[in-house]
Amino acid sequence: MDSPLPRRLKAARLSCQLTQRELGVCLGMEENTASARMNQYEKGKHAPDYQTMQRLAKVLGVPVAYFYCDDDLLAKLLCAIAKQPKEKQEQLLRELGEDE
Repeated sequence: MDSPLPRRLKAARLSCQLTQRELGVCLGMEENTASARMNQYEKGKHAPDYQTMQRLAKVLGVPVAYFYCDDDLLAKLLCAIAKQPKEKQEQLLRELGEDE
């Protein structure tokens, strides 16, 4: 199975209405190479390191785990839960019986 990272990265970028160049520049990449580097990530030719993924997640407003989750429903849940305040997240864990 192919990594979900490329398509999730592209989906998150488009959701934020950013071009590849704009996203790369937000991460501190050189303006003249930002688009090409982001394109390589989205095409799956190269994978960013974890530190870069953390920065991407922050800029795009999604949890890092979203990029690696191979289940679409779970990926959506991760994003929805991450947007909740910590108290609500803890409440959800208690309700699911997973707070042990």
